[in-house]
Amino acid sequence: MTAAQVVIYTDGACKGNPGPGGWGALLQYNGHEREISGGEAQTTNNRMELTAVIRALESLRRRCPVAIYTDSQYVKNGIQTWIHTWKRNGWRTADKKTVKNADLWQELDRLASKHDISWHWVRGHAETPGNHRADELANQGVDSVR
Repeated sequence: MTAAQVVIYTDGACKGNPGPGGWGALLQYNGHEREISGGEAQTTNNRMELTAVIRALESLRRRCPVAIYTDSQYVKNGIQTWIHTWKRNGWRTADKKTVKNADLWQELDRLASKHDISWHWVRGHAETPGNHRADELANQGVDSVR
């Protein structure tokens, strides 16, 4: 029997970049929904985008098929394309600079390897209900630290 797919919508927000930030995720599974969010007093938008996906994957209890929807090209391109070169180059970019947010990329890479993930980009602030809710949760995360 194949496990049902978990659908995850994630978003990050930052008021100032850097500044107070928040992350949010909406997880949907077998007719159920779970919302998670949080914030940091001093961070960046990209760190919050990554943190949203990390926290969502951490909340899963066993290996399963997962569809992740993000409005962050940074997250989607990073995990699907750039990360392979970064790992090969010892977490350095093509121009030999240290990869920004390497700690979070390494954690995301570890967690992603535990699931069968399909990555999807959605336009931010469009009419995608799950993305809209993740955005609201991320902004709640910002408010929790201001």
